[in-house]
This record gives sequence, structure tokens and C-alpha cells, in this order.
Amino acid sequence: MNQENLTPQEREAPRTHLILITTPIIFAIVSILDGQVLNWSTQLNNIVPLIVRIILCIKFVIMALILIQISHNTLFKDKKVPDKLLTDGIFKYVRNPMYLGILLIYIAVICFSISLISIGVFIVIFIVYDKMVKIEESILEEIFGNEFLEYKKKVSRWIPKYF
Repeated sequence: MNQENLTPQEREAPRTHLILITTPIIFAIVSILDGQVLNWSTQLNNIVPLIVRIILCIKFVIMALILIQISHNTLFKDKKVPDKLLTDGIFKYVRNPMYLGILLIYIAVICFSISLISIGVFIVIFIVYDKMVKIEESILEEIFGNEFLEYKKKVSRWIPKYF
């Protein structure tokens, strides 16, 4: 496959933008309804002090923003689709740092609200993201072949490898 002719959208799973727009909206609605209105599954808020929840939330948001910023700068520094497989920088540690950053924002909200229903919604969202990534990785496998297969062996999809 000739990667030079591919647009960024052709390297993405179908409906990626729709997923990236709708999942946070659904998650926010569920989190707000459960955490602020209905309080169906927020009993743990009475056990975990607010200051602990705030600190955890802030830590996850900071980690998320760093991952998103670094991966965005790496992916889009030339304002075009990279013509080579990115395996250095943040991509040396994790294959999907931008998506991981987005998922960390969900976790930050969960840490703040400790809504058990939100945790259930997050699990569904994670499964959707994982399926989306698998589709995108099959596209990259077509484009880069053995180079991508070797990269997959060395670098984790979700959990960063530091050593």
C-alpha cells in the first residue's frame, strides 16, 4: 500500500471522529447525573476525602495533557501524515499516547466523582477505543508490514513501557 497517498482519515478507524465526540458527551451526562443529581452510586465519596479525590484528579489530568501534547506535537509537527512509522519519542513507550491521554481524562473524572456507574461507562468506552485502535493498527500493519509487527512486539498498546 502506498502510504504517501493516504489522508489522515484513511489511517483511522471508521467513525473515529464521531466516537471521539460522542463518548465524552455520554460519559459527562452519566457522570453529572449520577454524581450531582441522582447519587445512585457515589457512596464511596463519603469514604474518600475530597482533597484526595482532587489530588488524584489533578495528577491524572496533568499526565493526560502531557501525553496528548507530546503525541500531538510528534504526529502533526510537519502538518502532514508522517511517511514513516513513528517509533521514537513518546511512541517508544506506548503505541497510542494520544488515546491513552484521553482515557486518563476519563479516569481523572472518575477519581473525582467516584461514580460506580461512570466506571461501568468507562469500561465500555475503553472497549470501544481498544476496538478502534485494533482497526487502526491493522491499517498500519498493511502500510508498514514487518516494521510495524516488530514495533508491536516491543511497545505496548496501552501501558507505557519504561525500560
